[in-house]
Amino acid sequence: MFKDSFSFAHFRNRLAHVEALPQLVLLGILSGLASGLVILAFRLLIDLPLQAWLPGGQSENFEALPIWVRILLPIAGTIAIALMFWKLLPATRKVGVLHVMERLSYHQGNLPAKNMLVQFFGGAIALLTGHSVGREGPAVHLGAACGSLVGQILRLPNNSLRILVGCGVAAAISAAFNTPLAGVIFSMEVILMEYTVIGFTPVLVASVTAALLLRMVYGDESAFTIPALQIQSMTELPFVILLGILCALVAAAFISLLLQTQKSVTWPLGVKLLTAGLLTGIVAIGYPQVMGLGYDTLSDVLQGNMGLTLLIGLLLAKGLLTPVVLGLGIPGGLIGPTLYIGALTGAAFALIVAYMTGANHSGVGFYAMLGMGAMMAAVLNAPLAALIALLELTANPNIIFPGMLAIVVASTTVRFFFKQPSIFLNQLYVQGLDYRHEPLTQALSRQGVSSVMSSQLIHSAMTISTETAMQILAQKPEWIVLDDSQGQPRYILLPASLEQFLAHEGELNDVNLEQMLTLTEVPAVRKDIAAIGINATLKEALDRMNQQQLDALWIQNYSKEITGIITREHVEHFYTQKIES
Repeated sequence: MFKDSFSFAHFRNRLAHVEALPQLVLLGILSGLASGLVILAFRLLIDLPLQAWLPGGQSENFEALPIWVRILLPIAGTIAIALMFWKLLPATRKVGVLHVMERLSYHQGNLPAKNMLVQFFGGAIALLTGHSVGREGPAVHLGAACGSLVGQILRLPNNSLRILVGCGVAAAISAAFNTPLAGVIFSMEVILMEYTVIGFTPVLVASVTAALLLRMVYGDESAFTIPALQIQSMTELPFVILLGILCALVAAAFISLLLQTQKSVTWPLGVKLLTAGLLTGIVAIGYPQVMGLGYDTLSDVLQGNMGLTLLIGLLLAKGLLTPVVLGLGIPGGLIGPTLYIGALTGAAFALIVAYMTGANHSGVGFYAMLGMGAMMAAVLNAPLAALIALLELTANPNIIFPGMLAIVVASTTVRFFFKQPSIFLNQLYVQGLDYRHEPLTQALSRQGVSSVMSSQLIHSAMTISTETAMQILAQKPEWIVLDDSQGQPRYILLPASLEQFLAHEGELNDVNLEQMLTLTEVPAVRKDIAAIGINATLKEALDRMNQQQLDALWIQNYSKEITGIITREHVEHFYTQKIES
């Protein structure tokens, strides 16, 4: 009842405009709350069972399991995932950050609820059974889907769906790492790939809302234990640069291995999943630390509690296993494993430097933390998000300068020397999909059709009397909509053309009010039209015109009635104004 009220109709109509900031802030709160609740349920679904049956009541203590359990557990998990996927259509099996980006680029941010459920339970099974994946990728999908579904349920314009997806993504990262600002930057830098004031504010509100909700349950502690960190001397800066280069090499290898696995392994899905489970079980025989999230292991690395041999062994095991199992289709995330691998790289580098130079340096934890940021920046092509994550995780401004140096070196090396963009963009390119956002596309995607449409129109049959034509003109419409015999709009006629025709006829003859006029034959500016929904963006409208070789569309409201007209000139005028401003 409320949705159909005048106030809500006005609220929804305002969202078609770019400057609808108050409305978007309210929706950001709602999206952040919905995303936070779903991600809280996702985390509890994983944490509570693991705490109940893993030794010591610790949710990450896979290391204490017998060897035969470590082998069979991931295999059982892949069997369960395969059975869940068995009856699903291929489109419904798509999950993760990649699915979010695809739906943003090709479906106006409309994320299906079915895929969300597949991600919820598939990701939970993968993590409960010890697969070498993260929970952050599934959380991003769940958060984005929550934001999108809020917009779909409320039947909001498609231009606002994009921002709501960004709100959900920010809320997800905020809830996963307890880093609300990094969530905002990740959403803008990796997913939306744009920074605007209108987009930034609701995304920020959503991230804070989700963070508050999760802190009420889990407290405000970081996901892993981090010691006090500070660079001891500026003479260590060359080592920081070398670490950035090393992380770039590891990141390039990680990206390449995942992509090659995804492209080259063409086995049936069930075989791929079982292979992933078998590989995880085999690796877990010698390195059980690769199982699950591994945040307990990450805390040990940051505290400097691991020797060089174990660090290098874990780096090889995690660095080779994770991209392979993800490429084989395990529905988990790669953001958490990226931080894990980066920390191992940084810690091993610190021990090697100390051994080779014999000099004291800032500590293993310091270089491990820099490795985390550098690896995240290089793999995700998100340098600013990585830097903000370092700052929020450590709560230490001293990490900023060395963090910036390591991150810039790593991301620049991967981007320009290895020619690798974000791993997600790489995966889209492998599937033949594009995620470019030219300025024209971005501007038109932010504006709804109802914000520029002509709403002063009047319907007419195709054949009318002269008297009726004069009565229509007396109402001064912007367009005359010509309906067919079934009452469906077929053409639009410019009133000035009809008025000019009648004036010309009046000069030649006395006006006969009873004379019948066929408006499809009158010399006039006429345009063929087709329907488009009122929730569409200007980008969708322009695409529809180009596909159907039209110059105008009629806007269909939720009751399937015509509510306005949009022409190619409307779209061009809007973009011209944007350029001039």
